[in-house]
Amino acid sequence: MMNTSKILIVDDEPSIVKMLRMVLMKEGFDQIYTAGSCREALDLIERYGADIIILDVMLPDGNGLELCSKLRAYGNPYILFLTAKVSDLDVLTGFAVGGDDYILKPFNPLEIAARIKARVRRMGETAEPLARAIKPVYSFGRFQLNEAEGELLVDGKPVSCPAQVYQLLLHFCKHPGIVFSKTQLYEAVWGLDGLGDDSTVMVHIRRIRERIEHDPGMPTHLLTVRGLGYKLAKEPDIR
Repeated sequence: MMNTSKILIVDDEPSIVKMLRMVLMKEGFDQIYTAGSCREALDLIERYGADIIILDVMLPDGNGLELCSKLRAYGNPYILFLTAKVSDLDVLTGFAVGGDDYILKPFNPLEIAARIKARVRRMGETAEPLARAIKPVYSFGRFQLNEAEGELLVDGKPVSCPAQVYQLLLHFCKHPGIVFSKTQLYEAVWGLDGLGDDSTVMVHIRRIRERIEHDPGMPTHLLTVRGLGYKLAKEPDIR
């Protein structure tokens, strides 16, 4: 059964592109576009759009980190970075420019396929018709999350929220007062075994705090519970 999600692979190594394309096609994805440079990637997304982008950090005519923000101008695709760099600074930079997740080279293409399938499954869940389930608005003082419209309001004003940041905040809103470990959060939001993905969760926690807290360095809503994880402290007002 074919999947209708559009996937853009941006990498200048033909062997990697061929391998990823083959694995994804076996998993039922048939709308797969490939680019070997920043220029080609921008041309393809302008023409066809993309729901999911697999993006190499190092490209012949530029940097994937710089390209990421430009790709964001064409909607809100899920962006998975491929990188040979392993330092925390490199990972943080990738998230700061709009990446949703990352995977280190060399990698198992089946792991990428699993992450993409998990993402597509969640896209399907959030696209559930309103007629089948009336989705609430979660209110926590200065911010509200409208699940039906996929919108975050802070002090009454819309705030941009990348897909995975939104999904993580939604998870907290649905379970106020409950402490979650990093592993539990990764498994719940990204849909995969969270072992070893602490950086992903920590950066997305920070991105949430930058949006909903008066002072992200001294949070009052999304709290750290030392040695255990994180929780959304305030009880919600659901209308």
